[in-house]
Amino acid sequence: MDEQAKKTALRGITYGLYVIGTKTGEDVNAFTANWVTQTSFNPPLVAIAAKKGTTSCEGIKESGVFSVNVLETGQKDLAFAFFKPVSRVGNKFGDIEFYTSTTGSPILKDALSWFECKVVDVNERGDHVLFVGEVVDAGVHRTGDPLTLKETGLYYGG
Repeated sequence: MDEQAKKTALRGITYGLYVIGTKTGEDVNAFTANWVTQTSFNPPLVAIAAKKGTTSCEGIKESGVFSVNVLETGQKDLAFAFFKPVSRVGNKFGDIEFYTSTTGSPILKDALSWFECKVVDVNERGDHVLFVGEVVDAGVHRTGDPLTLKETGLYYGG
C-alpha cells in the first residue's frame, strides 16, 4: 500500500469537533473527539470512539453513558480546552461551566446543542473503543453552524 496515498485519502474524511462527557460514579470528565456519527434513525443511535486506556474511555465503559456536546463554529478554544486533562471544581472544568441532565454526564453551557446516550454496543478493536449509544435526551442552547475539524486547521487520519 502507498502510505502517503492512504494518509491523504483518509484525511479526506470530513469531521465535526465535539466534547464528549463521561461519568464515573459522581465524578465527571470530558474530552474532545471527532469520531462521532449517527448510525440509526429508529432507534436514534450514535457511534463515538474513545482512545483505549484513557480515563474517559474507562468512564464510559463503567457507567454505560455519555453526552455529546455539539460546538459552534468559532469555538476552537473550547474544543482545545479538552485536548488534555482539565481539572474539575464543582460545576466547572477550569472556567467552563457545565450541568447534568438525564445520564449525569456533563453538558457544556456554551455548547450549541447536546445529546445524551446510553451505551448499547461496544467494539474494542484497534487503539480506540467504538461505543454505540442510544439517544435518551437532547437539547438545543441556540441555533448556529457546528464547528468542523477543518476550521481548526487540524487533520485526522492516516
